[in-house]
This record gives sequence, C-alpha cells and structure tokens, in this order.
Amino acid sequence: MTTFRRPTGLRFWLITVAAVAAMLVTASLGRWQLSRAAEKEALQTMLDERGNQPAIDGRTLLSVAAGPSDEVQALVHRAVVLEGRWLPEHTVYLDNRQMQGRPGFFVLTPLQLAGVDSGVVLVQRGWAPRNFQDRTQLPQVLTSGEAVVRVQGRVAAAPSRLYEFQGGDSAQGSSRIRQNLDLAAFRTETGLALAHLMVLQTGEAGEGLQRDWPVVGAGVDKHYGYAFQWFGLCGLIALLYVWFQIVRRFIRPRSQPAA
Repeated sequence: MTTFRRPTGLRFWLITVAAVAAMLVTASLGRWQLSRAAEKEALQTMLDERGNQPAIDGRTLLSVAAGPSDEVQALVHRAVVLEGRWLPEHTVYLDNRQMQGRPGFFVLTPLQLAGVDSGVVLVQRGWAPRNFQDRTQLPQVLTSGEAVVRVQGRVAAAPSRLYEFQGGDSAQGSSRIRQNLDLAAFRTETGLALAHLMVLQTGEAGEGLQRDWPVVGAGVDKHYGYAFQWFGLCGLIALLYVWFQIVRRFIRPRSQPAA
C-alpha cells in the first residue's frame, strides 16, 4: 500500500517559498509584457493611420515644421511628395550603416523646395556600398543640382547615433564621411534654413542608391514572445514543484520492499 509522506522540515518550506516567489515574479513579468504589447499595438495603429493619410507637400511640411514640437512629432511617418532641387555640395555620407546585412553609407542631401523661399529639407536618399580598399572614396551617386526632382518619401526621425571617438575624421564639419549628423549643428555649418525634421526617400532603387528600408513597426510580436516565455517559465516552475515536492511523495522508492 502506497503511503503519503507528510512534507515537513525547513527544506520543504524554503523550497515552497522560493517556488511561489519565482512564480509570482515570472507571472508579473508576463503580464507586464502583455501590457507593453497592448501599448505597442496602439502605437502601431497610430503609425498605420498616419501612413494611410494623404501625402503632404513641401509647403505644408515647412508650415508644420515651424510649429510646436508636438505638431512636428505628429508628422513622423506621414507620406510626403516634394519637388525641388538637390544641393549636392552639402551631401554627407553616414558611415557604418547597414542594409540587408551589408555595411555602407546612408546618403543625405538637402533639397531646396520649389516655390518656397528659403525652404530646405534634409533628405535621407538611400544606401550606397563602401569601397573597403579605399575607405576615403565616396560612392558614385547621381545628383543633379539643376533639374527639378520629385521626391516621394515619409517624414522620419534622424538616423540613430553610433559611437564615435572625439576629434575623429568623421567629426562634424571636417569630412563628408561622418559617423553621425546633428541637424542643428549641420544647419549652422551650412547656413541653410533646414526644416526641423527629415524625410526618408522611398521607392525603387536609383541614382546609385538602394532604398530597402525596414517596414515601420512598433515591435508588438516580440512582447508577445517575451510574455510567452515568462508564462512558460512560471508554468514550468509550478510543474517541477508539484512533481518533486508533492507527487513523488506518493511514489514508493523502487528500493523499498513491498509490504
């Protein structure tokens, strides 16, 4: 006859307290990830709504860019259609930027808007590969400063900042190849009336540039994945506790002879 050995002793209660605490912590982390996923879903909905709104022109873009910062932020990811002339003498190349796993440059050129006095917008035009045999060589990017061009894209945040050593060759104003670009400092350096925002050019590859930008997303799926992991760990702790601290106490060791 199988008998149940009543759990007693300090060891049992220490294990019980530790298991309960671990389950509470992992369950709380799982719920927190679910709340983060809900926030990101709301953000994704907002981004999708902005992306589906009609494209704005250069005049509207400059009008909003001159307003309060919250109105400027409300334009991020809005589609734009701009017409103007490139200012190729102010083109900069952001180094160590990847596209499809390949390192190269992000190419940024100011666009003088047509029909708008002193209206200039900095455009992130695309990605170009780097010559690793001659790291000072610039990629061949077709840029005409005479013809009026039509640029389709979306309002975007500035490219992410990368670590750089102070006083390096890529420092602000010392080279066309740079590690980072500060919009306010670039405005002072060039003397251009740059808008307080940037535009990311979209569309097919051209002018020696690729434009396979990542899809705009809030990263909802990763939070659901993290929540699944935390809840799974919580369940695993519960199963292990029940098995080793309760179920096994009903099982007679094989070495024990039958009564």
